[in-house]
Amino acid sequence: MQGIELARNYYETYGAPMLETQFPSVVDRIAVGLVGEGSECLGFDDSISRDHDFEPGFCLFVTESDYREFGFALERAYAKLPKTFEGFRRATLSPVGGNRHGVLVIEDFYRRFLGAPHAPESPDHWLQIPSSALRAATSGEVWRDDLGVFTAIRNKLLAGYPQDVRLKKLAAHTIGMAQSGQYNLPRCLSRGEIGAAGLCCSEFVRHAISAVYLLNNVYEPFYKWAYRGMRDLPLLSGLEQELTALPKADDPVAVVENVAEKFAKAFRLQGISNLAHNHLSDHAYEITNRIQDGNIRNLHIMDGI
Repeated sequence: MQGIELARNYYETYGAPMLETQFPSVVDRIAVGLVGEGSECLGFDDSISRDHDFEPGFCLFVTESDYREFGFALERAYAKLPKTFEGFRRATLSPVGGNRHGVLVIEDFYRRFLGAPHAPESPDHWLQIPSSALRAATSGEVWRDDLGVFTAIRNKLLAGYPQDVRLKKLAAHTIGMAQSGQYNLPRCLSRGEIGAAGLCCSEFVRHAISAVYLLNNVYEPFYKWAYRGMRDLPLLSGLEQELTALPKADDPVAVVENVAEKFAKAFRLQGISNLAHNHLSDHAYEITNRIQDGNIRNLHIMDGI
């Protein structure tokens, strides 16, 4: 059983009855789900994940004003729910905050990941937020939200990056691929700088993975889950095998050029570059030219990272 199923079953068995019987007058002001950090929120957890932060717990999201009204009582009620469920034991909640489950203030939750209690309202704000933070803020499931405050912000985020922001970030990672893989890698190899060549491969892979997520307009998760999450994407998910093998490939330059060809084709299919060749640096500037907002377009080519 994965964590999100365990959490949902625990909520339906104990959480929902607790809310209906103990908080009937405010239950429609409480959003419930499992959202935030952790492999269980991504749906990537397995038996190895259970050695830390794995429990039958869920999130109760309330506004700042509602927390002042009934938050403490809600915390006490949540703390009194059964400590074991389906063979798993609940973690002890910290009285000074920092918990992933239990009662969470909506504004604080989003402020933690976004730097503000609301969805980004400007391109600068979008560009400043790490993709892993956006992925955490939109992960998991929401099972109830009658009030709609939590879900309204979540839905704005789930719509993905605004197009100009997506193109800016994609151009930055594309120039990063060009610099590390098409320019520096062959130069390092020709000099016999094997260690530096390995770093070039790592940089190329890092930028390529980010570019795949951006082409799909999906937020990239924390780096250790980047490959796993890429498998679920409809566009260019098949690059995993080539990118994984790149550092030990007999001819890494050829692998880079093969990957570059696939990206160039994807750019053309999305209409964000019409260049026929596979020189990624040229594609990066072509993508930049598609940005409508002059302020974003005129940022340094690497400012999207």
